Amino acid sequence: MDPLHDTNRKIARGAAWMVSFKLIDRAIGLATTIVLARLLVPADFGVVAMAMVVIGAVELLGAFSFDMSLIHQPTAPRENYDTAWTLTLIVALFSGVCLGALAQPASAFFHEPRLEAVMYVLAVASTLQGFENIGMVALRREFRFDRDFKFLLGKRLASILVTIPLAITLRSYWALVLGQLAGKILSVALSYRMSDYRPRFSLVAKDRLLHFSKWMLATHAIAFLHRRLADFVIARMAGAGALGIYSVSYEVSNLPTTELVAPINRAAYPGYSRLAADLAKLRSSFLEVISMIALFALPAGLGIVVTADLVVPVALGWKWVEAIPLMQVLALYGVIVAVQTNINYVYMAVGRPGVITAITGAEFVVQTGLLIPATLQYGAIGAGWAMLATAIVMLPVNQILIARQLHISPRAFCARLVRPFIATLLMVAAVWGVKLALATPQQTLAYLGALVLCLCVGVAVYVVVLYQLWVMAGRPDGPERHCLEQIRPRLRRAKC
Repeated sequence: MDPLHDTNRKIARGAAWMVSFKLIDRAIGLATTIVLARLLVPADFGVVAMAMVVIGAVELLGAFSFDMSLIHQPTAPRENYDTAWTLTLIVALFSGVCLGALAQPASAFFHEPRLEAVMYVLAVASTLQGFENIGMVALRREFRFDRDFKFLLGKRLASILVTIPLAITLRSYWALVLGQLAGKILSVALSYRMSDYRPRFSLVAKDRLLHFSKWMLATHAIAFLHRRLADFVIARMAGAGALGIYSVSYEVSNLPTTELVAPINRAAYPGYSRLAADLAKLRSSFLEVISMIALFALPAGLGIVVTADLVVPVALGWKWVEAIPLMQVLALYGVIVAVQTNINYVYMAVGRPGVITAITGAEFVVQTGLLIPATLQYGAIGAGWAMLATAIVMLPVNQILIARQLHISPRAFCARLVRPFIATLLMVAAVWGVKLALATPQQTLAYLGALVLCLCVGVAVYVVVLYQLWVMAGRPDGPERHCLEQIRPRLRRAKC
């Protein structure tokens, strides 16, 4: 079999597993967020978000991405896996000590006395994460995404089965905190059940791993500042309530875009690493993955934009209505980011992680210049607009650089987006028309009915238009064909 076709097939199959997981995971996550939003108040989410800002900053000390290094290497002997596990464990222990030491100062800085005890518990959870079995990386390297699917789903369910009962019982932020702790414990246990690999203490391959991972550390540090700067600024200037609204708005609005695209990227990276030496094949595989991302991200993100005024009252309740415009802005941001996230995996595959660091650094500079004054002037919604503006500014930069790296013409790139883009625009127009035709009273049940109708119309219009455009194009190879190949066997089994 042709290596390119075989790799693309494995990527498509792996992406199908990972997207299936993410659909289930996000459905569970959305349901959990809805339940928790009704049981807790925005300030509860804000307290935990404050803790996550500090935890994320400390965990940057160990953000070497050893898993990426293991997947990138042509061969990965046992000593590499053992060294990666040992280094991860050492850093996790060090991070836990640092988090414990920072608990009181962080509480004082944010003027939030509840934060100190939360930090102590989450420091333990962060330390436990370092014990996770490094053998799980081998499953991704070998394209065994079915087992990766089961592992990730098990982690998600473990946390939820603890969080929701605690929220019902305690009605406080402690449900979120203890749920995270339980999730880490069960995640570690599950990793040793899912993989037969048993790591040993070793530092033999440390130089080999750190050579690649030093760039990933720098990239993750800048990316963290880029991702969490808004949380930090809002927490300091507007308090836990505003941060809670921003955090939940970001999570819900980005569920169907960046979160859904992440599993596609997870499946694509091992394939890119195998094709890195052949530019033509790598370019073809990259365009194939971009098509797949656009197929999901465009309708999902713009669907949130057009239905946010229905989603928020139905899903979160009327006390969250001020999140509607923020959610719409952040959903647009998520769409733009989603179609660019795969670019970084190409640079990692060809051994140029320094490019990612430089791009992320430039993005952080732009964001900082926009975010602080916008948040000072307009609060959380200002932060949302600053994030969107940053993504728009960086869009042409990313596209020009990847075009040079892979020798991609603008026409070839746009050709991969045109069908889902047209189908999405018609979907948005149809949903907007349905909303205008409905006279929906301000009642949760009425809003729920309107939302369900809009979703059904949107999905139907998008699928029909996309299929017709694909047929008119001559049924080319691409994500539409891969989706049909995944759906048809299931439909046959269902009929039987």
